[in-house]
Amino acid sequence: MGESYGRFRVGNDEAIFPYISSCNIACGFHGGDPLHIERTIQLAQQYDVQIGAHPSYPDLSGFGRRKMEIPLEELKALVKYQISAVKGLAESHGVPLKYVKPHGALYNTVAKSEAESRAIIEAVREISGDLILLGLAGSVTAELSIKMDQPFAAEAFADRKYESDGSLRSRNLEGAVLTDPEKAAQQVLSIIKDEKVIAYNGDSVSIKADSICIHGDNTNAVHILQSISESLDAEGIMKKSFVS
Repeated sequence: MGESYGRFRVGNDEAIFPYISSCNIACGFHGGDPLHIERTIQLAQQYDVQIGAHPSYPDLSGFGRRKMEIPLEELKALVKYQISAVKGLAESHGVPLKYVKPHGALYNTVAKSEAESRAIIEAVREISGDLILLGLAGSVTAELSIKMDQPFAAEAFADRKYESDGSLRSRNLEGAVLTDPEKAAQQVLSIIKDEKVIAYNGDSVSIKADSICIHGDNTNAVHILQSISESLDAEGIMKKSFVS
């Protein structure tokens, strides 16, 4: 959320907020700017949605979805800088920052890299020991967080296809993004009830998640969220934030 910047509009935040319990707010490096960050915080207040910082590689033109080779010390400082921006703005409105979730290519990189995961974990802890790190279920980040006693929440996706190893299918490949509301809702129910997803190649992949993500820039995000909400209601499943 909050990925619009300047005159450029990304997503449809106002229509999405009624359906979510947590929002990952862009920190200005892949999207967002101070005004849009602040407005998103105010919307989160209005809808009683918990706030997380969404740091990325410094890649505004690529929307943070291009892998970048950055020295670990610099990467750590970049992440701390971004978290601090959202945390400071949130606290100026009397709202606590609850968690941190890396964005895009950074998210996928740390999911497989212990060195970069460690840099992210250290960045989060040096800002606040109370912040939860949100990351891919079954990832290297999840394993290292346990070893380093970093509070961690495992995440799964409503609108992304998986590979058979549990990683997200690259956006450069066909079928990586789900835009069909019914298929996305079915995937969410499979994650919640059966703790599995069907990978792109048809394999069944075990997955245990604390949180479900949908991308605000998905062109069909509102319809997908409506379908998920209807499906959860039909199953008697209550939606709530992963942070108390």
